[in-house]
Amino acid sequence: MNIAELQKLNDWLIDGGRSATSPPKFMAECCERMVAAGLPLWRVGVFVRTLHPEIYGRSFIWKPGAEVEMGSVDYKILDSPDFHSSPLYIVFGQGLEVRARANDPQSDRFPIVSELRAEGVTDYIALPVFFTDGSVHASTWTTKQPGGFTDEQMAALHGLITPLSRVIEIINWRRMAAGLLDTYVGNSAGERIMGGQIRRGHTETMNAAIWLSDLRGFTALSDRLPAETVVDILNQYFDCQVTAIKKHGGDVLKYMGDGLLAVFPIDEYVGDERQVCSHVLEAAHESRASIADLQYPVGDAVERFRFGLALHVGRILYGNIGGGNRLDFTCIGPAVNLAARLEKIASQTRRTIVASEGFAGICRGGWSDLGEFPVAGFSKAARVYGLPEETSAA
Repeated sequence: MNIAELQKLNDWLIDGGRSATSPPKFMAECCERMVAAGLPLWRVGVFVRTLHPEIYGRSFIWKPGAEVEMGSVDYKILDSPDFHSSPLYIVFGQGLEVRARANDPQSDRFPIVSELRAEGVTDYIALPVFFTDGSVHASTWTTKQPGGFTDEQMAALHGLITPLSRVIEIINWRRMAAGLLDTYVGNSAGERIMGGQIRRGHTETMNAAIWLSDLRGFTALSDRLPAETVVDILNQYFDCQVTAIKKHGGDVLKYMGDGLLAVFPIDEYVGDERQVCSHVLEAAHESRASIADLQYPVGDAVERFRFGLALHVGRILYGNIGGGNRLDFTCIGPAVNLAARLEKIASQTRRTIVASEGFAGICRGGWSDLGEFPVAGFSKAARVYGLPEETSAA
C-alpha cells in the first residue's frame, strides 16, 4: 500500500471530496484515488436507499476506464428472489459485512459471486455504509488480484469506509432533498428552492401556458364511496394527466382536491409560444384519451370518469407566498384566475377541453368558437373555444 496516497485520500474524504462536482464524478475520483493508493479494485458498487414514492434505492457502479453507471430500483425488489439471495440482503437487513472468495465453495450460495467468478473476480466484499441517522446502506468491492485482497488492503478499506460513508451520506441527503422537492412542489419550483429562493416575497413573473383541470362528479363520488377508494381513484386519475404533462414539458404545481394546476413555461426570448402551446394541446388529447379509458371496478359496477380542462396563456407571478414560516411555491395572477373560470365554463358547456382566445389564437386550427361568456370577477366577457369533435356531452 502507498501510505502517502492513502493519507491524501483520507484527507480528501474528510474535506468532503470537494473537487468532485457530482455523485458520478465523486465515485470515479474516489475509486481512482484508491487504486493509486494500492487497492486493486475492479468493480465497486454503492447502493443507497432514498425517500421517493416510486424508487426504493439508487446504485452507482464503477469499473476502471469506464463511466460510472447509475441505476435505480423500485419497491418490487423487496420481494425479488435475486435480492433475497444477494449479500446485500444481509448487509441491508443486519448491517453485517459479507466476504465471498471465489475459491471458497461456501460463496456459491450467492449467485452474484458465481457470475463474477466467470469474469475473473477472485474476491468480493460487501460492507455496510452507516449513516448518522442509523440507516444502513451498502457498498461492494471486488478484485481480480490472485488470492484476493490482502490483509493490508482489507485494513485500508476498513479504514476508509467511515469517512467515505460521511461523504456518501451528504451527497445522498442533497439528492434526496432535491427529489423530495421535485415530488412535492415540482421540478422548476424545486430547483428554485434549492437555489436559495426560500424567503416570502421571492417571486418572478413568467409567461406560461396554464393547465387547470377538474374531475366531474367528484363530490358525489366522494359521498358514495369509501375514502380509501376515492384516494385510489384520484391517484389513477392524476396519473392519466401527469404522465402526459411531464412528457410534453409541463410542470405540475398543485393538486387541489380533484383539481390539478400545471404550467408550461414559455421562453419569450426564443419565441417558442406556438411550439409550447402545441405540446400542451398534445398533452390534453393524451390525457383525455387516458381518462376515457380509465375504469375502476366497485363491487359489481365499473366506474367511468369525465374531466374538464381549461387552457390559457399569460403572465403569472411565480414564487413564495404564504404566512410566517409556512410558505407555498405557487403561481397567482389574473391569468390563473381566468383559467379557473374557464374550467367552470367547460362544465357549463359540457365540454372536456376549452381554451381561451389567447391560447386558441397561438395554437391555431381545429377550434370551434363557443361564443362569449361572462366571467365572474372580470369586467369583460371572455371568448371561449372548444374542440370540434366534442359536440356531445363530455
